[in-house]
Amino acid sequence: MPELVRIGCGAGFAGDRDDASLPIIAELARHRGPRFLIFETLAERTLALCQLEKRYDPSRGYSPALERIVPKALGPALQAGIRIVSNFGAANPRAAADRISALARTSGFPRARIAVIEGDDLTDVFSLEELRARESDGAILAGNARIAAANVYLGAEGIAQALSDDADVVVTGRIADPALALGPLVHVFGWSWSDWQRLACGTLAGHLLECGAQITGGYFADPGYKDVADLARLGFPIGEVGADGSLVITKVAGSGGAVTARTCKEQLLYEVHDPKKYLQPDVVADFSAVAVEEIAADRVRISGGRGAERTPTLKVSVGYVDSFIGEGQISYAGPGALARGRLALDIVRERLKLTGVATSELRFDLIGVDALHGAQVSAHANEPYEVRVRVSGRTENLREAVRIGNEVETLYTNGPAGGGGAWKSARDVVAVASVLLPRQLAKPQIRFVGA
Repeated sequence: MPELVRIGCGAGFAGDRDDASLPIIAELARHRGPRFLIFETLAERTLALCQLEKRYDPSRGYSPALERIVPKALGPALQAGIRIVSNFGAANPRAAADRISALARTSGFPRARIAVIEGDDLTDVFSLEELRARESDGAILAGNARIAAANVYLGAEGIAQALSDDADVVVTGRIADPALALGPLVHVFGWSWSDWQRLACGTLAGHLLECGAQITGGYFADPGYKDVADLARLGFPIGEVGADGSLVITKVAGSGGAVTARTCKEQLLYEVHDPKKYLQPDVVADFSAVAVEEIAADRVRISGGRGAERTPTLKVSVGYVDSFIGEGQISYAGPGALARGRLALDIVRERLKLTGVATSELRFDLIGVDALHGAQVSAHANEPYEVRVRVSGRTENLREAVRIGNEVETLYTNGPAGGGGAWKSARDVVAVASVLLPRQLAKPQIRFVGA
């Protein structure tokens, strides 16, 4: 059995840098032993939008990051013997796998084995009534909500099996983010699916790696308080995991950013509701006793992860169309900009009343003044030299949403002096609710495309 598995993360969200994985591949290529490159590109809203895209075009619906990232990373990774695990599949994992298989052929690897894990998409399996009945309080999916997506969070078992079946690339849809790393670890070390301690350690590793450069100084940086050097050349993280679940977080040698106890602690707590009970499909992880120790420059040892038996249910993320948003913006600059901005808001507020625009919610903001914390907090701030007016509202149909932005645009010639840079939009709102389903209702399936 190998003593160490190295896992690099090349993306932490769908819009991440498309060149970040190349230095990781070069770094991993310097080492022997099992090496994996994971890409986490799937937020809940991203998945719902991909489901809508798939309905318009059945050949689409996979993560938009695939077309930016994979053409650069695939050939070098396969050449170096580095296996890729990703959730590029989004709403259409099979189409994503087909696309990656085509890219492998053009990269000179026609025999690459591309595994696709399906079974997370329950959109056409459960009715609105069934999903509503499993919601905690039945409030969010009330009425005639239009379901755009219903995807269950799968665990790491499918990934581990696909790798054991000699997959070079594994493509999933909705899967728990830490499972992207846990799957390779179970595959290599042969951990039991009831070894809650080691499964928790693997989940801990996946959680720390899943957001990419957040753990190497991105998002962490705060000038004058938490300074991080060379963010433009930010190095992405690599986890070194032992068979006992031991973990060291590091990054690409010579790259920007930093791996410190502080960066790791922030990522450890990121999006974790209860550190004692971090519910995952494979295990209930307990991070409350985790120890973080700097052992060298850009090398941090993480220990103390604990685990308990997994729950009998799995989380299902339900995306639904929840009305429409109309928005308009315009800028004012120079002496008196704040007064002119406030006058502009007053005009639009009155115009929306006079013309009878039907809204269920309205916001009138001066970006840079009161948009984030409200008028009371910003009342004592110095007057800005420039402001950005923003008016937004929620409506029941697209027609009413369009009218909101139109009223802001008319400020060019019907409002205060000096308005510029007007912008408007109207779009449907894709909201997300969560329900719990018995895990036996989720049936992951593994298929291979390519050689």
